[in-house]
Amino acid sequence: MNLEGRIAVVTGASQGIGRACALTLAEAGANVALASRNVEKLNSVAKEVEALGRKALVVGMDVGELESVKAGMAKALADFGKIDILVNNAAHTRDNLLLRMKPEDWQSVLRTNLDGAYYCIREVLPGMVRQRYGRIINISSVVAEIGNPGQANYIASKAGLIGLTKAVAAEVAKRNITVNAVAPGFIDTAMTAGLPQEIHRRILEMVPLGRMGTDREVALGVRFLASEEAGYITGHVLNINGGMYMA
Repeated sequence: MNLEGRIAVVTGASQGIGRACALTLAEAGANVALASRNVEKLNSVAKEVEALGRKALVVGMDVGELESVKAGMAKALADFGKIDILVNNAAHTRDNLLLRMKPEDWQSVLRTNLDGAYYCIREVLPGMVRQRYGRIINISSVVAEIGNPGQANYIASKAGLIGLTKAVAAEVAKRNITVNAVAPGFIDTAMTAGLPQEIHRRILEMVPLGRMGTDREVALGVRFLASEEAGYITGHVLNINGGMYMA
C-alpha cells in the first residue's frame, strides 16, 4: 500500500482516530494536511508526521463553517498543489435522550459531522475530477448501523455519512474517484476512556472479539481504502468493530 507522492487531507487530525490516520498515511508515503480547530495539538501531530520523513501542513479549520473549509482547502492546495486523499474524520457528540435534546445540540452535531463532510468533499472534488483520481473516506460508526439510545443526533449524522458516501460514489466513479466509509466499533480513544466501568463491561459483552479496537486498527483500514489496491472498491462501508455488527 504505497502512497508515495500522494497528498492527503485528514480532518479532526489532532487526536484519536484522525491522528492515527494521518500517521498511518504518512508511513505509507503520503504528505498530509492536518485539519482541526485545535492548532496546538496539530503542531504536535505535525512533528510526528515529519519524524516519518513526510511533509505536514497544519490547517486550522472548523469543518462546520463553509468559509473556514474553503480557506483551509485553499491553503492545502496552495502548499501541496493537489489533494489526492480526503479523510472526513472530524466529529463531536452532544448526547442526550431525544425528549431532552436541545435543538442547538442536534444542529451542532449535524453541522460538524455531516455538513462538514459535505463541505470538505465539495471543495476537493473539482481538483479530483480534473486529475481523474481521488480517494474519499468518510468515518461513520457502528452505531449508525445498530442504533444506540441517547445519541439520536450523532447516529443521524453518521448514518447520513453512509448515505452520502454511496451517493457521491455513484456520481464520481467514472472519474476514477472512489468514495467509501469506515464504520468503527468501540475504539479505545479519549472519547471512550471516560466511560464508567459498568458501561465498559457491557460494551465488551457485545463485542465477539472481547476487546475494544485501537485507533491504529481503524487507520489501517483507511490506509487500505486510500491505496491503489482498493481501486475497485467504492460505495462500500468497511466495518471495523470486532464483530459487533455482522449484518
